Amino acid sequence: MWHSKLIDWLVYFAVRVFICLAQSISLKTCTRLANALAWFAHDLFHLRHKVVDDNLHGVFKQLSRAERDEIARQMWRHLFLMIFEVANAPRKIHRTNWRNHFTVKNNRALMELMLGARPIVMVSGHFGNFEMASFMAGLLGFPSYTIARPLDNPYLDRYVNSFRGMHGQFIVTKQGSSGQLNRILSEGGKIAMLGDQAAGPRGCWVDFLGRPASCHKAVSLFTLTSGAPLLVCYTRRRQHPLDFELGLVAAADPEVDDDLCQSVRSLTSWYNAMLEGIIREYPSQYWWVHRRWKGQPRQRRRLAQAG
Repeated sequence: MWHSKLIDWLVYFAVRVFICLAQSISLKTCTRLANALAWFAHDLFHLRHKVVDDNLHGVFKQLSRAERDEIARQMWRHLFLMIFEVANAPRKIHRTNWRNHFTVKNNRALMELMLGARPIVMVSGHFGNFEMASFMAGLLGFPSYTIARPLDNPYLDRYVNSFRGMHGQFIVTKQGSSGQLNRILSEGGKIAMLGDQAAGPRGCWVDFLGRPASCHKAVSLFTLTSGAPLLVCYTRRRQHPLDFELGLVAAADPEVDDDLCQSVRSLTSWYNAMLEGIIREYPSQYWWVHRRWKGQPRQRRRLAQAG
């Protein structure tokens, strides 16, 4: 037991040292370092190479191997830049200068919804720097509750959550949180979720980027049971580190959009289609490293077994 805690602490210590180094160098140097680390991850060590290439090939069948490799390399660059941005954001982005770092797309519609008295359900994906979305919302005075799985390393978990909670983002663990989240929505609160995580064989199966994907039903259920508008949002990097576009892709309102809000399946299919559009436009900022497409829908498994 003690050696497990020691390993966790040493990993945490190494991360904190890396964060300190990231905060001591310029953003231009961070970019150069991210480029070098991307080359090591993709070209030298081939980290999760098969998973990344299988995901890209399944979605972009028309691309050559060289084109897929370039997207994969840029994805690794994006992931390392995310770390540098999270390390530097608290020191460089404040209430007085946030306009130097964020451009808000569809800002009127987004602000009207956020300032309203109704509860809000926000969904995004592993796209862009999603950590900065809630950071920015809290900075502007919009506290939110984010559903997240605790990290296995308790020291890192506390550190990451201290960043998330710096300006009013509250973390709610996945297990047994439905009652708490329903209470938050009933009081007009705002919750945020990542909607592109594999939900296993019992999830809601819809098409995502041209392939069947299992989705957690909670995103749609929270909207349908509370009457809260469902907002599909993103935060993508533009030209440089700490230069973001925060956007509202679309919103589904149960009081208005009867067709979209007919069922869990119809609403889940809709928000996945909205996420798909922004991912296809900027594929290098999506997390192709995670196994989004796992297993098969029940009907396909039965057919495969019968065959």
